[in-house]
Amino acid sequence: MKITIVAAIIASLAACHAGNVEFRECPKCDKRIKIDLKANKAYVNLSKLEGSSKEVLAKRAERLLADAKIPPAKDPKIRPLMGWSSWNTFGVDISEDVILDTARAMATNGLKDAGYLYVNIDDGFFDGHGEDGILRFHSKRFPNGMKVVVDGIHAVGLKAGTYSDAGSNTCGSMGGDKGGVGAGLYGHDAADCKLHFNELGFDFIKVDYCGGKQQKLDEKERYTEIANAIKATGRTDVRLNICRWAFPGVWAADIAESWRTTGDIRANWKSVKKIIGENLYLSAYSKAGHYNDMDMLEVGHYVGRIKTCFGSHGDTGLTEEEEKTHFGMWCFLSSPLLIGCDIRSIPETTKALVTNPYLLQVNQNELGCQAYVVKREGDAYILVKDAFERFGNVRYVALYNGGDSGHEFTVRAADLDFASDCTIDAFDLVEMGDVGSFVNEVTVKVPPHGSKFYRFDAQRRVMRTVYEAETAFLSDYQELKNAAKAGTALYVQRADASGGVVVGFLGNRASNDLIWRDVKVDTDGEYTLSFRYVSYGERSFDVQIDALDPQHLAVADTKGTLQERSVNVRLSKGLHTIRLSNANGWAPDIDCMTIAPKK
Repeated sequence: MKITIVAAIIASLAACHAGNVEFRECPKCDKRIKIDLKANKAYVNLSKLEGSSKEVLAKRAERLLADAKIPPAKDPKIRPLMGWSSWNTFGVDISEDVILDTARAMATNGLKDAGYLYVNIDDGFFDGHGEDGILRFHSKRFPNGMKVVVDGIHAVGLKAGTYSDAGSNTCGSMGGDKGGVGAGLYGHDAADCKLHFNELGFDFIKVDYCGGKQQKLDEKERYTEIANAIKATGRTDVRLNICRWAFPGVWAADIAESWRTTGDIRANWKSVKKIIGENLYLSAYSKAGHYNDMDMLEVGHYVGRIKTCFGSHGDTGLTEEEEKTHFGMWCFLSSPLLIGCDIRSIPETTKALVTNPYLLQVNQNELGCQAYVVKREGDAYILVKDAFERFGNVRYVALYNGGDSGHEFTVRAADLDFASDCTIDAFDLVEMGDVGSFVNEVTVKVPPHGSKFYRFDAQRRVMRTVYEAETAFLSDYQELKNAAKAGTALYVQRADASGGVVVGFLGNRASNDLIWRDVKVDTDGEYTLSFRYVSYGERSFDVQIDALDPQHLAVADTKGTLQERSVNVRLSKGLHTIRLSNANGWAPDIDCMTIAPKK
């Protein structure tokens, strides 16, 4: 009997240290499970079992450790682009040495292994077009031409990115760089694309709009011409970025893999916060292979330790807390990730952040989902996005505090479409630790300008009941022209709206509509759809479910207050599309839609 007991104890101890999971006692530690990537170990804290068995937590630890390895993409173009860009630090003051030294550093310091594959050469490498129409290169900055640079980037296993403008002159030329005068694509689409992609071998191009704006060119027409010129090269792997400094319109997704949604970023909190704010309500326009671009990353540019050529333009730097928010929100909002600091001297804290596989997993999945806002309190937002499968039991959650004072978040299961009576396990993506579990709700304190980023694993997902208008797809949405004058729908801040935002200027033509896609119901049956709105005068709108005939709803003037109107519909189990429109007049401003089984 004693031998049996001893054998059991030995077997138990061996099991505790089997594989990559180990059990430890740590009463003062705040994590239930801690991941150590360098050791490739997951440590389960026996002092924080919280009623869970060691076996259950061991399996969770194994799963979390396995999920640190991002699987290769089925299609390289389907995920947001990752790499480096020269502009934030160097502007036009680039050279062959800077570019190739950067490529070699990326290939050896862990960035390449983490997925940062593109070395993007921004403005400043050219010297206009010659009389023969061929693009010339800057003889002092790139004395050996660009072929040797592209080949050098490819030689270390990375991809090369180039730059141009939709017009005749580049943005750098307007800052005094003479080489950018006449260096743009305008009038040279076919020849320049052949040069860049067939002869030199570039893999990506960012196309700016300084010259295009100067010449008052039509954005949709011009960028479509450029996209067609790229196609004509026969290269199907080239990625195009539209850089028009505002959401250009839904047409961009038909021709490009990404499009800038904001003006240029600067290395200061005001700039980062502004860009986050401009992207919080663009989730409907992100899909696999096509993403909203929030501009390059200002990570590594710390307060007091910043080195860029744009100091006079507000590059005062970020704190480490602000840097975490900056990078984490770019991941959650599915932006391309292009590091802008000098890679050759990137701070170790920054490198650890931008190579964090759990944060990168949020950005580099193939669902194409951008996180959307589910709750707002002033400058504090809760955002959520699905993790590994649509409508699955694992979701990513961001607690973003853009305010200047600390904020205590209350996160409720219902906000995340999880069952309120089931256990939810929480994993801190930045600290790489399981912080425990909760039922129904949990409170978290977040410092000013800070954020907390989590992976929540729930036992059961429930049907989403609230669809905010700001998460819907607006077919005519654009930010290039004044929406009121153009007659295109837009997102309007409103304090008493359920999410703090309504969609206004809807209707007056069939295409100026609002569409909720992938509205999921769990069972066949009768449902009540309730629309919260504000109407300035007598207005109306049509409610169309999938391809069925629409129901017409007329509403009276609400005198500036939010009111509600409901319709009963029959829905089959599964996904549906719900469209609101008015082809003949203005529709009311829409706050949200709630869906519930008919009583």
